[in-house]
Amino acid sequence: MTVAVWEAIRRRRLRFVLSAWPPRCWAFLLSGTVVGSVALLMFATLLFVGVALSPVGIGLLVLMAAAVLGIPVAALERRRLRLVEPEPLLDPHGSLPGTGARPWLRTRMRERATWRELGYTLILGVVFTATGIGFTALLGLSLVLTAAPVIVWAIAPDTVMLVPGEPISDPVAALPGSAAGLLGLLLSAYVGGLLAGVQVWVAQSLLTARDEDLNSRVIELTRSRARLIDAFEAERRRIERDLHDGAQQQLVALSMTLGLAELELRGQKSPAAPLVTRARGEARQALDQLRSLVRGIHPQVLTDHGLPAAVAELALRNPIPVTVDIKLPHRLPSAVETTAYFTITEALTNASKHSGADEVAVVGRLSNDRLLLLITDNGHGGADPAAGAGLQGLADRVAILKGRLIVTSPAGGPTQLRVEVPCSA
Repeated sequence: MTVAVWEAIRRRRLRFVLSAWPPRCWAFLLSGTVVGSVALLMFATLLFVGVALSPVGIGLLVLMAAAVLGIPVAALERRRLRLVEPEPLLDPHGSLPGTGARPWLRTRMRERATWRELGYTLILGVVFTATGIGFTALLGLSLVLTAAPVIVWAIAPDTVMLVPGEPISDPVAALPGSAAGLLGLLLSAYVGGLLAGVQVWVAQSLLTARDEDLNSRVIELTRSRARLIDAFEAERRRIERDLHDGAQQQLVALSMTLGLAELELRGQKSPAAPLVTRARGEARQALDQLRSLVRGIHPQVLTDHGLPAAVAELALRNPIPVTVDIKLPHRLPSAVETTAYFTITEALTNASKHSGADEVAVVGRLSNDRLLLLITDNGHGGADPAAGAGLQGLADRVAILKGRLIVTSPAGGPTQLRVEVPCSA
């Protein structure tokens, strides 16, 4: 608004007066006078009551209520600013750690935005309310003077005094007052625009989110995402363990029992013999499918022997020949190993489906506490992260641990994926 109105005032003075901006600025200033007066009265009341009741102990709660009074006022102001500011202001407050009044109050009292909003509330209640009252008087007097001929005509034959000591009973004689009122309205248009611009500038300085607020939100979001990932990974491990120790062992026992039954029926002309043989084959097939599912959820070899062994086993099951060269001096954090393993898994799947390659090489090293992976295929190249080939999913998976994915895929190949994951993430 500050730019739009001030540019309109500077470049198109007459067009500004005849536009919708002056009424919007007037509405903004007049409503701000009301909001500022009420907010100042409430703050003064809470402050007085809090100081008076401080010996009792409840006064501290009242003073805390006065301290956070700026939060609802700022929320109302961000809505009210839409009268003259098309661009909405960002809420500077972060999310809450829990529900209830105590977590809300503890979190908000620690935020700098709360105190900036309280400062804006005091500025609104003292400075802007005073200027708003003065502007209201100017606007009201201008409107009365502009309507002076109508007022004189309406109350005739009684007289009206626009100037003390000079009664007017003729509407024509009130025309100079009407001209003065029009000049007052013209002045009110420019003064209202300038005052509204100043108030919007102050609001943009104090009520919107700053870089520090956005940075704290990013940190909070990263921590929350890390907690979700840890919980998800723990759930994956639990499901894998339950399937491995429960359903998989039962299928193994069932297959062995059916094998013994098949031996007992061998050589006998029983109609149950082919059914037992068929049931044993289906049990073996179900066991193979369950083992594949367990490996997809979380391979046991990754937990027991680490990333190199898990990728080597993965390479044996890949339809395209894979050369694995992963040399690590020690085991990596479990989150890094899991992210690296499933990143390689998805990369090999994408290469098998889309690249047309007949050979893939996976190289892994540890450098400066960062895991570096190079996944190279000799396919036709031209991989595009925006083409839905799964590269965006790989980038998202790596970004969770503050890593990065670099794709090099010229037309004609080869395609190389460079994955960097910090082990301290």
